Amino acid sequence: MAAVSAPAPAPTFNLGGLCSDPPPPLRPSGEQLKYCSEALDFFKEKLRTSTRIAQEFHRLQEMRPTMDEIVRRCSVALRDANSDKNRYTDILPFDNNRILASGEKVSQFIATQGPLPETFEDFWEMVFEYRCPAIVMLTRVDNHRMMRKCANYFQAQNGLREFGKISIETKYTRTSDSSLVLRCLEVKHKELVKPALSVLHIQYPEWPDHGVPQETASVREIFEMTHHLPPEIGPIVVHCSAGIGRTGTYCTIHNTLQRVLIGDMSSLDLKKTISEFRSQRLGMVQTMEQYFFCYAAIVNELEELLSRITEFGLKVRCRAKGSHCSISEADNIDLEAFR
Repeated sequence: MAAVSAPAPAPTFNLGGLCSDPPPPLRPSGEQLKYCSEALDFFKEKLRTSTRIAQEFHRLQEMRPTMDEIVRRCSVALRDANSDKNRYTDILPFDNNRILASGEKVSQFIATQGPLPETFEDFWEMVFEYRCPAIVMLTRVDNHRMMRKCANYFQAQNGLREFGKISIETKYTRTSDSSLVLRCLEVKHKELVKPALSVLHIQYPEWPDHGVPQETASVREIFEMTHHLPPEIGPIVVHCSAGIGRTGTYCTIHNTLQRVLIGDMSSLDLKKTISEFRSQRLGMVQTMEQYFFCYAAIVNELEELLSRITEFGLKVRCRAKGSHCSISEADNIDLEAFR
């Protein structure tokens, strides 16, 4: 279910270039390099003691709200008029939290369920009103073999599609080397006197429900495509099916990396970050496996950022050693134990 309230006008930002060409690779400044090196040391040390990470996740699970608190904080979603708009009866949005935020000068998110036919118009009204520059879709579209995960709320092929007062036109579709499906969508409102909105739609269909990918490259590519979007232009929409597991995992990775790059070392506390997200949306990061994936993806991206600096001839003081931290071999962590 999605509710819409009018936000403040957003500053102008041209998404045309983003839709046609990927941004250049992120290259940290000297100061950012210091932050990345410090964070990498911390996270790699943390990964050497996987039991501590497991304990963190267990403590997060112990902090889940009671049913009485859920009923009190989700009263709008529980109204009869909205019952058909909730994909899952046990995963509901809080009344007073539409946009997720953790830290300043970093991306904000609208974390939501995969749209239902009953919510198509609500979803696009929200995207248009909040001037959302990008949608990150971490699931497949329903078909005759797989139903009720995420309905086709956008035009799969080039062409025009209408949802009430909103029209969506797919300007182009292409697939990246890491199997991301990239679409440039133009969103128009038939009644409001506002310019058309260009939206970068990034779909990662290979991320399994309730699980994690076998590698982190595609998730990190999404971050590289969206990290530079100015937070003030509008929040990034992120959804999977329920809008908490894969969605919460991606938001945690993106948010942590952005905060490291601006020197916010409180970002090293993933338990606190996820706790803040959960205070704004139920159940963000659902499984132990997803929690470990956050650590692995962050480590891989920090290593990648540091390696780019060395390629440009800058001397880097980095105590981190070893190759990329893979999902199955990250410092002796056996993720099979948490599946």
